[in-house]
Amino acid sequence: MFRLNKKISFLYLIVLAVFVMLGNQNARCETSDKALEQRIENIESRLESTENVVEKTLSESGALGKLSLRGLLAGAYQHQNVDDAPGFNNTGRGAIVFQPEIGIILSEADEIFTKFGFTAGNALDDGTPPFTFTSWAADIEDDVKDINGRNRDYLLTAWYKHTFTFSEKNTLGITSGLVDATDYLDENAYANDEFTQFMNQVLVNAANAFFPSYDLGAVVEWEFGEFALKGIAMSVGENDDGRSFQFYGANMDYTMDTKLGEGHYRVTVDWTSKDFNNPAGNKLEPKQCVILSLDQQLGEILGAWIRFGWQDDDAAIICKSLYSGGLDINGRLWRREQDNVGIGYAYLKGGNRDLDNAYIFETYVRFLLNEYVAITADLQYQDNKIKQGYSPSGFISGVRCVVEF
Repeated sequence: MFRLNKKISFLYLIVLAVFVMLGNQNARCETSDKALEQRIENIESRLESTENVVEKTLSESGALGKLSLRGLLAGAYQHQNVDDAPGFNNTGRGAIVFQPEIGIILSEADEIFTKFGFTAGNALDDGTPPFTFTSWAADIEDDVKDINGRNRDYLLTAWYKHTFTFSEKNTLGITSGLVDATDYLDENAYANDEFTQFMNQVLVNAANAFFPSYDLGAVVEWEFGEFALKGIAMSVGENDDGRSFQFYGANMDYTMDTKLGEGHYRVTVDWTSKDFNNPAGNKLEPKQCVILSLDQQLGEILGAWIRFGWQDDDAAIICKSLYSGGLDINGRLWRREQDNVGIGYAYLKGGNRDLDNAYIFETYVRFLLNEYVAITADLQYQDNKIKQGYSPSGFISGVRCVVEF
């Protein structure tokens, strides 16, 4: 009995010693793991501190400049079927547009931007179209050569912008260089882009607003809270009468968030110097116009927009007033929220030249194939009433493919 108890006691001592050794080993491992974790945390902290110092140094030296290259490649083909247009046949033509953009972010407040335009073909706007208004408002082959009579080809915009930040919701931006007035005036969430939305020029921008593009100018943008004020002044090389002129425009934008979604309410005023012929051609007059442009989300699927414009008729003008509007239907309706359908209609009252009035209808379906490529099927109807002579009307069907990078 004693020998058995002795053996049990001996075995107990051995087991106890093993547990003590294992415990010491675990303690050493735990201590080692904690030390390793502490070393990793110290290294990460030093790396983060070093990155902050480098970023601050680069920022102070102005070396944080970032170069970005983006743009688009677009192709469109349209076919017209016209009535009451002697000398014009039912025909189809296309065009390809390539617009690369180069941006340089010099600092948080300074930016340089340049856009080029290269085009092959004039689509249906070959210089003698049967309709008064262009069926694709893109910058086609003739538009990118001898721009505004400046003897400059392909270079569309090139400007420098500096932004003053007073608070998170209060900024003032000043831009100068070669600018495009349509980038700042008469904006609309659903009807403002000939590459992703409507194609007809009447539904892209107000046809009676004479917005010049791609010439010398300066822009001021003041954003404060829900309001945004924009002003632009441009010196344009040549108008349709062959004269240089000064252009001025101002825009006020109010953004409102409701239960239905976001809405934008804008008023645009623009005018020019006295460098346009009057109807008789014996006197020079300015041009003046007022535009209301509104767009409003109506839930997750629907959006609505309107654009009204009135132009003074002291100078010779094609269109005196414009009334347009439409709907945007989001692809959520068929479980593809990246797609959309656009429906637009416009009535234009003619000015003091040949056009009496015009009715334009357009609808399109845009399918986004991936994050870069979209295809649009488009259908337009135009009815132009001419004061004297024929009054063309007809359908224009087309397809547009746009690659954005």
